[in-house]
Amino acid sequence: MESLSLPALHASHGGCWLRDGSAATRGAGKGEAIVAAADTPHLILNAPLVATRLGYPDLSGLDLLELYAFVHPARFVVPTPKGLADALGIANPQSDADVPETLQAAAGVLLATCTADDWAEREGAWSALQSLTRMRWPWAAALAGLIAKPQRAERWLFARLPEWEESPPRPQPSPVELDDDAVLGRLGGLTGSRAEQRQGQRGYSVEAAKAFSPRKREGSPHVLLAQAGTGIGKTLGYLSPASLWSERSGGTVWISTYTKALQRQLRHESARAWPEVRPDGSQPVVVRKGRENYLCLLNLEDALQGGFGGRAAILAQLVARWAAYTRDGDMIGGDLPGWLGTLFRQRGIASLTDRRGECVYAGCPHYRKCFIERSARASAGADLVIANHALVMVNAARGRDVAHAPTRIVFDEGHHVFEAADSTFAAALTGAETIELRRWVIGPERASKGRRRGLSARLADVGSYDEAAGRAIAAARSAAEALPGEGWLQRLVEGTPSGPLEEVFAAVRTTVFARDESGGQDAGYGLETEAAGLEGSFIELAQAARAALAELRQPLMRLGIRLESITEDPPDWLDAQGRARIEGARLSLTWRIDLLAAWEALLDRLGGPADPDFVDWLAVERADAREFDVGIQRRWLDPMKPFAKVVLEPAHGVVMTSATLKDGEDWETALDRSGARHVETLPRLSAFESPFDYASQAEVLIVTDIPRGDIAALAAAYARLIEASGGGALGLFTAIRRLRAVHGRIADRLARAGLPLFSQHVDPIDTGTLVDIFRDDPRASLLGTDALRDGVDVPGHSLRLVVMEQVPWPRPSILHKARRAAGGGSAYDDRIIRARLAQAFGRLIRSRGDRGQFVVLSAAFPSRLLSAFPSGAPVSRISLDEALQRVSESASGVKTRSGALSSRT
Repeated sequence: MESLSLPALHASHGGCWLRDGSAATRGAGKGEAIVAAADTPHLILNAPLVATRLGYPDLSGLDLLELYAFVHPARFVVPTPKGLADALGIANPQSDADVPETLQAAAGVLLATCTADDWAEREGAWSALQSLTRMRWPWAAALAGLIAKPQRAERWLFARLPEWEESPPRPQPSPVELDDDAVLGRLGGLTGSRAEQRQGQRGYSVEAAKAFSPRKREGSPHVLLAQAGTGIGKTLGYLSPASLWSERSGGTVWISTYTKALQRQLRHESARAWPEVRPDGSQPVVVRKGRENYLCLLNLEDALQGGFGGRAAILAQLVARWAAYTRDGDMIGGDLPGWLGTLFRQRGIASLTDRRGECVYAGCPHYRKCFIERSARASAGADLVIANHALVMVNAARGRDVAHAPTRIVFDEGHHVFEAADSTFAAALTGAETIELRRWVIGPERASKGRRRGLSARLADVGSYDEAAGRAIAAARSAAEALPGEGWLQRLVEGTPSGPLEEVFAAVRTTVFARDESGGQDAGYGLETEAAGLEGSFIELAQAARAALAELRQPLMRLGIRLESITEDPPDWLDAQGRARIEGARLSLTWRIDLLAAWEALLDRLGGPADPDFVDWLAVERADAREFDVGIQRRWLDPMKPFAKVVLEPAHGVVMTSATLKDGEDWETALDRSGARHVETLPRLSAFESPFDYASQAEVLIVTDIPRGDIAALAAAYARLIEASGGGALGLFTAIRRLRAVHGRIADRLARAGLPLFSQHVDPIDTGTLVDIFRDDPRASLLGTDALRDGVDVPGHSLRLVVMEQVPWPRPSILHKARRAAGGGSAYDDRIIRARLAQAFGRLIRSRGDRGQFVVLSAAFPSRLLSAFPSGAPVSRISLDEALQRVSESASGVKTRSGALSSRT
């Protein structure tokens, strides 16, 4: 296919290049590139990123990512020139100057696809294009002559989607004991000949099988804490007994993860044990996520019918194209390209999911095609459900899906269970939370082009049929007026709160700012103060707010009773769809009533004696010096207490596994952070060391001559290290402010050397896509914070250097202070830091062929933290110049270490 004769523009940190229709490419300054793009639509790739590089936020043009999303919805592509070229089978650009020609070639291929007889995603394209043409989508004119009107009317999105079907409840699983030979036989079938070579994996698999045995007593599950070093192969290690148990018992195994990346990996690996579909068309493996991850078809319909305007309306059309071809409707980490939302601003994606609990369940015209309902029903009959820690805990805490509650659970990334429990069992009485509740009860304050919202609208028929229910709905609506409304935060800032909840939030804000001792130096961070020593006037406001919440909870409870009565003695008009809708409303009511009760308890305890099980504080949440929430926070001092009660005790067998469960040789941390201490039976403890030769594959370099707080020196160190390694570096920061400062100083310098640099909190790209870009280009480097310290799997040459800017000390928050005091003081801090270091080091060596250095830019790295690294990894305290030599030699494949590296001192 010949290159398209449209002009093309490429901008990177290394400069700008323009290519006109006569096939001539030239370098250009930013000003000239901006003028050219403003004068004539140019082919570009990732408009928000190009706009950032040019410093011109109003940039527009013919974005090839938008065209790709239209032509190939639900197909993966790395959103870079190289990634696009690989996806389309055209030549990769060898330099920035080659990119405009690549963009022209890519556009030619994509447009030619629309005329091909074998275009797999043709159906629906013509209809979508008609809408996009009315919206003046930049690509509409180029596509108009290529996509012919079909001879028969196309099946539109909602007609194409299949309906889910109800299935009978799955019988209880049979009690099954798994013998070692059977487990190892299954493992051999999944791994092939490698099973004989990986003794650690074999031992791990046998240990994991013990958790699938029938439990001896109620409330006493089999619990296995299994540390498996990187390279053990723990995924197939636990999938072997899981698949065998499911096959023999007829039960369902739940695998719980912390990151979406591992969920994708598990979906792929599970294909070794289960087919894509069973002979009856059902799915043996199902991925489950929270409702907020899935496309809401009713929200999409609202958007398509005028609820979105401008660029957001174009996004809705492209999402509709995707929805017709998606595997499961997962918008967050599924097969919707992560970069699509950033092309149109991520809020558009969020508004198409069910984030506010506004689902009308069976009252929705698309209920039988709902992705969320389909996933829930599919999981009820699945052999394997791949979920996340939060969903497993939330369902258990709310008592949901009781008939399908997991009895065998594998918590992969088990070192994050504590964090997930900490969030799940928290109580947060904040402005943002209460305004969401107000919207759920009353509906939006502004007129909406879409469906009616609010409790009275969703249950209008119930209210008219049952007088008591109608009175309860009216009373709840009236009581909800006491909750914060639109503009609440501005009123707090102006000192004009309205209503008892806003008044208590205003008191929270005043108290926090009054007690702040930072002098305003940390404006980029939130502020907090202990919920202690509060004035009498504050306590009076808190009691008034508590009474207002109770005033709302009471009619919701009465409504719940009436709904239960209606389902037990249904009227003639209540069909199966109406019953399902009422059941959904009861479910929503139950957890909101519990939420209100938790808020009341939180307010009631203010001013009283402290509860030793909880930590309470007042907080003003800020980001980039902008306030976005105010309220009162409550956390369990030990969140594993409620976790053990609602998750572990009802289960029969639980495996908690990770490469970093324990602290060195000490299992105490794993026991503390797993909930195992709060159940009757003692857990099994197993550890399997990584098979990697860390002595020859990796080294830890502690650089001792970078002055703390010297941003210029820090930036120079990062630039020189990345240059020495030729890219392939993952830079980890403990503060966003320092990350941005370093990126701003070194990005242009590296680009001129042909070393692309990407960064969280700088580039307008979601984290998952940033990792995809990094993985795809061995010369690229990536800077980030906590999200990149764990769960990033980039094996091979693409990641050969990890650089940490300093020791990852815990942030001294009120919650951390309380847990530190209860957990042993500085020893508690050390355990956290060693875990973070171990997780970060784990990014470096992912396979037997990996080589690289782990560099910490800290002059005062405590020796007691060195046990975080694998025992075979050599550690050196050296200068930056020596580190640069080591990194350069490693990048060149030269191993010229003279003498033994220093011991772990």
